[in-house]
Amino acid sequence: MVEICTVGGYDEVGKNSTAVKIGDEVYILDLGIHLENYVKYTRDEDIISINPNELMDAGAVPDISAIGDWKSKVKMILPTHAHLDHVGAIPYLANNFKAPIMCTPFTSEVINGIITEDKIRLNSKIRSMSANSSFQASGNVKIEFVHMTHSTPHTVIIALHTKEGIILYANDFKFDLFPTLGKKPNFRRLEELGNQKVLALVCDSTYAADARKMPSESIAKEMLREIMLGIESKNKHVVVTTFSSHIARLNSIVEFGRKMNRKIVFMGRSMAKYVRAAEAAGIANFSNKVEVLKFSGQIKRKLKAIAKDRGRYLMVATGHQGEPNSVLSKMMNGELKFNFMPEDHVIFSCRTIPTPTNIENRKRLEADLRDFNVRIFKDVHQSGHAAREDLRDLINLVKPKHIIPAHGERSMTSALADLAAEMGYKKGENVHVMGNGERVRL
Repeated sequence: MVEICTVGGYDEVGKNSTAVKIGDEVYILDLGIHLENYVKYTRDEDIISINPNELMDAGAVPDISAIGDWKSKVKMILPTHAHLDHVGAIPYLANNFKAPIMCTPFTSEVINGIITEDKIRLNSKIRSMSANSSFQASGNVKIEFVHMTHSTPHTVIIALHTKEGIILYANDFKFDLFPTLGKKPNFRRLEELGNQKVLALVCDSTYAADARKMPSESIAKEMLREIMLGIESKNKHVVVTTFSSHIARLNSIVEFGRKMNRKIVFMGRSMAKYVRAAEAAGIANFSNKVEVLKFSGQIKRKLKAIAKDRGRYLMVATGHQGEPNSVLSKMMNGELKFNFMPEDHVIFSCRTIPTPTNIENRKRLEADLRDFNVRIFKDVHQSGHAAREDLRDLINLVKPKHIIPAHGERSMTSALADLAAEMGYKKGENVHVMGNGERVRL
C-alpha cells in the first residue's frame, strides 16, 4: 500500500512538502518555506535563525503535525532543487526527523551555505547525488533523480520505485529545449519510466491554466541582450535585478556586462550565497569576472565609488520583488543612499510574483525609482515552470495511473485536473485535487 500526504503547497504557492509512505517507510519530498509569509514575519528574504514553531504558526513553513504519526518512519528527506520554497524549511524542521537529506550537488551546497552562515545546527547528514542517478534506499524502495531544466541548476524529478509502481514527483520544472546552462531535460528516461508502471504523478500546477508551451531561457537571454547591448547607456548607471538562484540568468547578465565594457558588481547576501554554491558545485565561475559584495558596509562604500564613476559599472542587486531588506530597496530608502539621474537604467529580469505583499512592495519601489526619472525595463524574463502544453507532454510521456496536482492555489490545481480530464482521467477517481494535510491511499 502507498499512501501520500499533501503536507504543504497544495493550498498556496510555497511551503512545498509531500510525504510518501511505502509500507513502513516514509520519504519526505521537499520541505520549503512560504516566501511571502516568511518575509512578512521575519522582515528578511534570507533564512535566519528563528523559532520553528513561530514560523509554523505564521504559515511560513509546512505544518508537519499532518505527519506526526509517521515521524518515526521517515527514512529520508529529498528536495528536488535549491529554491527556498522547496528547501527553506529544512534548517527549521529537519531535526524533527532522524533522517538524512539526499539532493543534487548544487542544492546540497545551498543548504550547507544557509546552515553555516546562520550557525543553524542540523542533525541530519546532507548527502548529494547527481541527476540521472539512482540508489537503493531500502529493500522496498529505489530512489532515482531524473534531470530537468528549471530556473536554478541541478533540478530533478524524483522517482520512487516501489513494488506497487513508480511514484513520480515533478514539482518545479520546465521542458526547455534550448537551455543556456546545462543539458536538455531527460525525455528519454521519462519515456522509459512511462513504459513501466507509474502509479502516481505528483505535478507542478502553477501554470496549468496557461495554454502554451513555456518559452526557453534562451528567449530571456535574447530579451536581456536587446536591452543591455541594444539601448544606449553611455554615462548612465545600469542596475539589473533578478532571482539570486538563477545562475543561468546571472551568466547571461555577466556575459553582456563584459560586452558593455563595464565592471560588474553583485550586491546582496542571497546573491553571494547562491554564487558561492554555484562555484563550489562547479557550475559557474564568477570570481574572476565579478566583484561579489555581501554586507551593507561593503556595498555602501562601493556605491559611493560607483556614484562618482558614471557609466563604468554594471550593478546586479537583490530586490526584484521590492523586498524591504534588499539592496535595491535600501538604495531607495536612504539606508544605502544612491542618487540616480534621469534615464539611468533599471532592469527587472523577473516578473512580479502576484501576491498582495509583492505587488505593493514593487509598486512602492518603482514609484521611488520614477522620482529620479530612470528608465525601468520590466518583465525581462521567462518562467522556469511548465505551462499547460508542457504538462500535457509530461502526462503523455509517463502515462501515470493517478495524478495529484501540486504547487498551487486551488485555481491552479483545478486547472491541472481539468487538463487531466481532457486527457481521459476522471476527477475523484484517478485525479486527486487535495488540500494541505490530506492523505490518499493508492
